[in-house]
This record gives sequence, structure tokens and C-alpha cells, in this order.
Amino acid sequence: MAHTEDTLSGNRKKIGAASVGQFGEIFDFAVFGFSVPILATHFFHSSSPQAAILSTFTVYAVAFFARPLGGLFFGYLADRIGRVRILSITIWLMAGATAAIGFLPTYATIGIAAPILLAFCRLLQGFAMGGETSGATSYILESAPDDKRGFWVGVVWFFGHLPNAFVAIMLAVLQFAAGPEIYSDWVWRLPFILGGLIGIVGFWMRRNLEEPKEYVEAKRTSDAHQLREDRRASLRSMLYLLLIQPVQTVGSYLLLGFMYTFLVRQAGLDANAALASNAIAVFVLSMFLVVGGFMADRIGRKPVLTAGALWIACAAYPALQFASAGTFTGALVGQMLIGIGIGLYGGASFAAAVEFFPTSFRATGHAVSYQLTVAIFGGTTPLIAAWLVGYFGTPIAPGFYVIAVAIMGVVAVQFVPETRNARLRQAAGEGQATGPLKSSIATLEV
Repeated sequence: MAHTEDTLSGNRKKIGAASVGQFGEIFDFAVFGFSVPILATHFFHSSSPQAAILSTFTVYAVAFFARPLGGLFFGYLADRIGRVRILSITIWLMAGATAAIGFLPTYATIGIAAPILLAFCRLLQGFAMGGETSGATSYILESAPDDKRGFWVGVVWFFGHLPNAFVAIMLAVLQFAAGPEIYSDWVWRLPFILGGLIGIVGFWMRRNLEEPKEYVEAKRTSDAHQLREDRRASLRSMLYLLLIQPVQTVGSYLLLGFMYTFLVRQAGLDANAALASNAIAVFVLSMFLVVGGFMADRIGRKPVLTAGALWIACAAYPALQFASAGTFTGALVGQMLIGIGIGLYGGASFAAAVEFFPTSFRATGHAVSYQLTVAIFGGTTPLIAAWLVGYFGTPIAPGFYVIAVAIMGVVAVQFVPETRNARLRQAAGEGQATGPLKSSIATLEV
């Protein structure tokens, strides 16, 4: 009984430390995304509000292109010196960059230097996130029982997405309590400063974690020849990730990085109502990440990925129609339709994406390919969506972009291996690729 209690306590500690760290990291990213309208007024010239919004979305996207560099740097270190040490570093870097934004002078005070400093802080956020995402997911996957890997990853990513709902509610309360003028004057800075404080809590919870036994054993038994084979096999794994990730990334960042601004600017919804509806929808998304991970442990990753992508493809058009109606109910229903599909898909994809890689190269291979995909598809999604609305003159235009990506995802999923029972020590799917994909992999490995 004592051994079982110790095991349960240890499992809670691992999940809790990974979850709190993820919460803090994503909280910092979410504050920026939800603050785009207010940042546009403070850090860019006010002559053209639309240009200021697009400029702020561009700064929002800049961080995503720092993420692959951070992923390569921190992922390599995580594979060489350990998951836990790197997770402690990345949370400090993210917390510091976010708190710094809360103290930055505005365009009215220092002119063009203001957006430059904002972009620099955003780059630091992206660099830290590049190591955090893969490090935390690798850590929890390698710590989980084999039959609960999807569920454990889903729980951690539940807390990774929950900050988006928490931030939306917090901003709505602050705006209501302070009033529009005072909030715009200085209260908007408080959530950024709070992000730095949350980072301290995350570091405290992570400081005494032990490395996963899977990682320790793989490091002990891997020789130079095995490491070379793992790196070579990981080229295939990177391709698998590049195939499945865009669906989740585009859908998520449409909801997390674009919809609030869309509801306020295009749909004409009150800011507090927009924040509240987005918060509820993101909470639904977060819950379905756990459901998706649980289902992926029971029936496999590929069936859940296929179902999630089909849901997103079918829901995107009516979701944007509902959201553009300018009512709270329409905004809520539309965003929930998107959130359910993203949650199901993400619950399976977050687990499969790290399972593709062998333990000795997991953090590096996953970080580079995942962050590259997020940079290309995630960081640009709000910018592309805003441009589509303006170019076609209809608020439902972004829906067609989401549909196209989801349909391509349904096809792509069929070409990747099932990883539910994959051995973590080796790359998934060896010898399973066929047809055009097999030829592509052979070319990569030459």
C-alpha cells in the first residue's frame, strides 16, 4: 500500500510540475495574443488602426520564427544533459521576457524604439517556448505508463491550453473593474508582470524533479553507433510530424490568436463578451485534449486524428458564420465547434508527435520539426486570417483556409505509423512507410 501511495504521489508530482510549467509558459504567450488590440494602440503609430493591428500581428508572428532556433538549442541540450535542467532554464527565460513587456515604454514615449523592444521581448519568448514545449512533452511521455501516455500528455496540454481561458477571463475582469480608460492607461501591464511571477512558481515546482527512467536508461545504453542510427531514423520521424501537425496548429491559433480580435473588430462584439466566449471555448478545447488523449490510448492515435481533422473540416465554415453574427451566443457556438475538433485532434497529435522519435533524439528532433511547423502555420495564422477578411471582404474567408488544411491533414494522417504501442527507445514506423512517402524518406536518409 505504501509503495502504491508513493507511486501515486510521484506521478502527481511529475504531472503537476510539467503542467504548472506549461501553464506559466502558455500564460505568457496568451497574454500577448489577447492584448493585440491594446498593444497596437501603445506600440505603433496611431494614424492607421488597421495598419497598427497588422503590425502587432506581425510582431506576434515573429516569436514563432525564433521557436525553431530555441527548439534546436534547448532540444539538443535536453537530449544531452537532461530534460529537467532545460525545463528550469526555459521557464526563467519566458518569465523574464514577459515581465519585461509589462515595463516597456510606449511609442508615445520613445517612438520607434518601442516596437523594436517589444519585438525583442517577443523573440525571447519564442526562443524559450522552442525548448519548453518539446522538453515538457518529452519529459511527461517518458514518465508515463505505456498504456496512459496519451492521457498523461493530454492532461499536461490541458494545463497548457487552460491559460488562454484564464487570461481571457482575467482581462475581462480587469477591464470591467478598471474601466476602459484606466485599463488602457496602465492596468494592461499587470498581466504581463503576473506572467513573470507565475514563472517563479513553475521553477519552484520543477527544481527537484528526477529525470525519467526511460531517458536515463536510454542515455546509459546508447553508444555512438546507436546515436547515429537514431539521428538517421529521426529524419523519418520529423517528416511524420510535419504531416500531422498543421491541422492542430492552424485550428489552435485561429482560436487562440485571432478570434478575440476578430469578434471585436469584425463582428462588433463587446470586448468583455468576446473574451468570455473565447474563454469558454478554450476551456472546452482544453477538456477535449484530455478526452482525445484518453481515446488515443484506447483505440489508437490515427483513428482519433482522422476523426478530429474531419470534425474541423466540417465545422470551420459554420463556426465562422456563427461567430460573425455579432452575438455572444453565436460567438460561443462558433468557437466551441472549432475547439471540440482541435481538442480531439490535439489529444492524439501531441502524444504521437513525440512518440515518433527515439528517446536519444526525441527533444531535438521533435523541437526542430514541431517548432518549424508552428512557425510556418501557427505564427502566420492570425495574420493570414486578418488578411483574408480584408481581401475578400467577408468574415468567413478564414474558414476556407482552415478547411483546406484539415482536408490535407485527413489524407496526411493515413501515411504515418500508429504509435499507441510504439517502443519509446526507437523511432516509430521503421519499415512501415509505403509508396511516395517511402521514396521521400529514402531521399532524406541518403
